[in-house]
Amino acid sequence: MLAVAECVLTQREEKLIEALSRLDDVVVAYSGGVDSSLLAYYAKKTLGERAKIVIAISPSLAADELEEARRQARLFGWQLVEVKTNEVDNPDYRKNDGQRCYFCKGALFEAMNAIAHKHGFKTLAYGANVADLADFRPGQRAAQEYSVLSPLQQAELTKDEIRELAKRAGLPSWDKPQSACLSSRFPTFETVTPERLKIVEAAEMALRKLGMKGFRVRFHSLNNAHMDKTAGAKELALARIELSETDVRAVLENESMRADVVNAAKGAGFAFVTLDLEGYRQGSSNIVETEFVEVELIRRG
Repeated sequence: MLAVAECVLTQREEKLIEALSRLDDVVVAYSGGVDSSLLAYYAKKTLGERAKIVIAISPSLAADELEEARRQARLFGWQLVEVKTNEVDNPDYRKNDGQRCYFCKGALFEAMNAIAHKHGFKTLAYGANVADLADFRPGQRAAQEYSVLSPLQQAELTKDEIRELAKRAGLPSWDKPQSACLSSRFPTFETVTPERLKIVEAAEMALRKLGMKGFRVRFHSLNNAHMDKTAGAKELALARIELSETDVRAVLENESMRADVVNAAKGAGFAFVTLDLEGYRQGSSNIVETEFVEVELIRRG
């Protein structure tokens, strides 16, 4: 890193430690991603036993992601607290109307709040970073309602700086590709269910076994109203696969690899498979607020 960048990084690391040092205690939301991992690391380093690290067990968290998070926690002796959250049972979460993350984070923070009360803790924290401030994040509203702190934001840490600190700390997740929950694979207004989440999870696990990184399998239902009412009708779904630029090129040029990708998606339960030529990009399933009305008008029309 450049000297000036090193200086800034040192200052921001000090701000993070200072923010945590001011706390009597903290319950940290942990997912295994680099942001929450760095927060957990510094919380434990700063507060020791006065920091509890909590992970939510839910159908929206892939099994392999959960196991990676557990391994990292064991590596650092965090004594991970696992709690089951039931956000997928909430009809408001399932309808996926653009506020899904609000109900997801609400369920998580409610569970963390219960843990805090049980152990006499006062503070909740999660790993939002400064970049999240500029994005559409309904989960931040839930954080405000539960008075959840964002120490990484307080320290003004950027994603690159978070990764650099995580690398120096020896966190295996330091270079982990950003991985939102499985429900993010469903376009706004596409209903989220445990069954559908399992299909997406199986497809993505199969792609990871093929050596792919930095990708998404987006779920698009193809069932029409008649099929929905037909007893025993099997759901037809299309997988819209987003890959890195390198993997897009490889799949297009290699017939065997293309067949592997198709088999991965169909083996998971998708009826059709398509490759998104725009490649992997964050938030491609989000329909912005100005489009909500248009979509609803089309549905009601």
